[in-house]
Amino acid sequence: MSGGNPWLQRQRKSDLIDLAERVGLEDYDDLLKIELEQKLDDYLSQNSARFSNDPTLAAYWNSRARITGSPVKKEIVEGLKVARRRATRVVEEIVADPASSDSDSALSPVVSQVTNTLMQTPGRALSLAQRIPLPATPADVVSAVDRSTVAIRQRASSLYEESGIEETTSRVRSGLSTVRSIFLVVQLFEAYFLRQEVLSDRYAFTIPAISWLHTHDYPVHLPDMFLLLTSSFWGPVLLYLTTSCVLPALAGYFFNLSAANHQQAGRGRPRAAQPEYEVDPLTFSIVKALLTFVVYNQGVTFGGLVSELSVARINSALYGGWKGVVTGSAIVGVTAFYDAVLKK
Repeated sequence: MSGGNPWLQRQRKSDLIDLAERVGLEDYDDLLKIELEQKLDDYLSQNSARFSNDPTLAAYWNSRARITGSPVKKEIVEGLKVARRRATRVVEEIVADPASSDSDSALSPVVSQVTNTLMQTPGRALSLAQRIPLPATPADVVSAVDRSTVAIRQRASSLYEESGIEETTSRVRSGLSTVRSIFLVVQLFEAYFLRQEVLSDRYAFTIPAISWLHTHDYPVHLPDMFLLLTSSFWGPVLLYLTTSCVLPALAGYFFNLSAANHQQAGRGRPRAAQPEYEVDPLTFSIVKALLTFVVYNQGVTFGGLVSELSVARINSALYGGWKGVVTGSAIVGVTAFYDAVLKK
């Protein structure tokens, strides 16, 4: 019995059954795949004159020719023959040993096992080695790695698309890329520092240490809400709201250049139903910067209406003092001007 044809071993059992039907092999229904391979190999080799010119079996004959002409194959066959001769000698020595009938019956399974092992183990090892799927060339290894890389990249791309990160990022960018968003960021930045001055933090409680987390006692401070009932809170807050919000908003509403531009229809442009901004952001920024400079830098009190103590507290609380407020106003004004240019 030969070690089997590598081409037949690479085929699936369904393909082997189709091949058996095509070449006219009989009695193969109950055979295992290995047995069917061996039977097909024997049948085709016995009828080589009949099937040697069949183009569908060209791969089989090429594989058989490589096995027949391989010096390694000859060495394996010779090794198998030596193993069989050794098995025969072992059997003869054991049988020739004069012993009782009981010892003969006890040794007979051992003799059979040794004989089968010596005769079948080399063939099994050869058949197993031929069935191991190894890459034919280094190019096959590179191709397999490339396919794995492409599959991983496609999976990562699909997971990124399913997560919705791109859509969420686009919505956030669209929401922040407006004059209103930049104006709100500047106002919140100023309010954050002003709050620390007019509504200072006060000790509230302590978070105890947690031994298994290796943490220490953490004191928690919260804004002192009782300051809302005092003039020390309302004085600076009302002054800041007046100079940074109320008066600039009134000026931006009445001196609204964008509203005047929308009310006048241009050539080929229909008249807009309403202006884009109810309060002109450029006018708002200019008036805010002007009032900040006059009140917080020049010390104008408008006949005693402005408290110098409130001015000093606001100047010390805001980041950069009055210069920081003017810088924020300039940022909003330049953004509004740039936005208007882009929309023209």
